[in-house]
Amino acid sequence: MTEAKIMEQAPVLFARDLPKAIDYWADKVGFRTLGVWGEPPDFTIAVRDRAHVMLTQAPKVHEIVPFWRIKYKMWNAYFWVDDARAIYKELKGHGAQIDYHLGEKPYGVLEFGIQDLDDQDIGFGQDLAPQSGAANG
Repeated sequence: MTEAKIMEQAPVLFARDLPKAIDYWADKVGFRTLGVWGEPPDFTIAVRDRAHVMLTQAPKVHEIVPFWRIKYKMWNAYFWVDDARAIYKELKGHGAQIDYHLGEKPYGVLEFGIQDLDDQDIGFGQDLAPQSGAANG
């Protein structure tokens, strides 16, 4: 019997201003919006390659607390990539807010991070040892 496989994933992030967040993810990070739902609009799904992100409008009284404020250096979302140098150059060139610059990490990943408009950290990492890396589990 073949086991079922998880094919894709999508982090879900809150946004204080959903239209601005949609624009940021499109213009700075290269994600294409698949649709916006709700009345008034309060949810979107965006995609780049096989990676997705879901953005939802935070209630006006809700404070968005980025994970790094709860635990030092913790991301809200993380994307595995095949060429971290190229994506770093692209996102930096498009004006994404760089949180930390490209570098090799002790856990065998070439990695960098950006922040979204709500101060949430988004990591991008390339597994430097794919035969034993977590990204290929």
